[in-house]
Amino acid sequence: MTTLPVIASTLSATALGEFAKEHYGLHKNFNCKLFRTGMNHTYFLSDNESKYVLRVYSHNWRSDSEINEELTFLNLLNENHLSVSIPIPDKNGTLIQEIKAPEGMRYAVLFSFAKGDKIRFMNEETCYAIGSLMANLHKTTLNNTINRITYNKKSLIELPYQYLKQHFSERLPEMEYIKNIGTSFTNKDFENSKKGIVHLDIWYDNMAITKTKEITIFDFDFCGNGSQILDIAYFCNQLFNIESDKKLYETKMQHFLEGYHKTNPLSNNELTLIPKAGLAIFVFYLGVQSQRFDWSNIFLTENYLKMYTNRMKSWTAYNDSNKIGLKNSQI
Repeated sequence: MTTLPVIASTLSATALGEFAKEHYGLHKNFNCKLFRTGMNHTYFLSDNESKYVLRVYSHNWRSDSEINEELTFLNLLNENHLSVSIPIPDKNGTLIQEIKAPEGMRYAVLFSFAKGDKIRFMNEETCYAIGSLMANLHKTTLNNTINRITYNKKSLIELPYQYLKQHFSERLPEMEYIKNIGTSFTNKDFENSKKGIVHLDIWYDNMAITKTKEITIFDFDFCGNGSQILDIAYFCNQLFNIESDKKLYETKMQHFLEGYHKTNPLSNNELTLIPKAGLAIFVFYLGVQSQRFDWSNIFLTENYLKMYTNRMKSWTAYNDSNKIGLKNSQI
């Protein structure tokens, strides 16, 4: 019998449950179930009263220091009374666990559970509240940095294009389209926008909303440094793709921007950056899918690339015809 190495594994939920009970002092009634595999693997730990989230980072995806920066950032937000999922220390006060998986070292962190539901089709009131929460997050981190990635032309567009080249011919029209985005993007575009620590993945799938409209943001795996307009643009772009009725999108987008602007005012220059910033982040995440081919190979095909770039083109075409502005505010 030949034994071959492993590049990615899914750890036993039963074994992880026993591990968590031992390290975090959880009683024997806690159950551990696999919730999702993907960029990282997510498990739920629960009994009849309490629930936690156990994230197991993929091998060689984040370093110990990168994860520590993420967790320090979360604790800072929590100390400033912002509603985010926070890391839970074990019995010895340790936040990051080391697990020896078949493919090598993997890290695990236990997080508080975000109560509520993921709401894909949110109303105007909720969009306003999300804008307000994001604005408070940005005010807390304004001009601050962490020892993680900085989002700029290189990280958002140039490196993702290099990852894409590993799977697709540069002669494809879609690849030429993505390359042309890079030629129209400069770091100077964002010089006059507010900077700080950004989440970069705030959309409905990373928020829980209770029946009493309490919102909790989680999954800060992509947090880093950059222009705050990136978070704003990504939310608007996701909302654009969710809402097929663009009049409804416009109304919800306006409520989101109003909620943000009331707490952390936006300049006209920042508003004009939203279309370009939204486009750049979509290139970035296409690069992530290419970089982590073991996770995304089910759908990373030429047909998927065409569908994905068509979404980007629709976003651009809409914003070319509909200037983003705050209709009910004076800037």
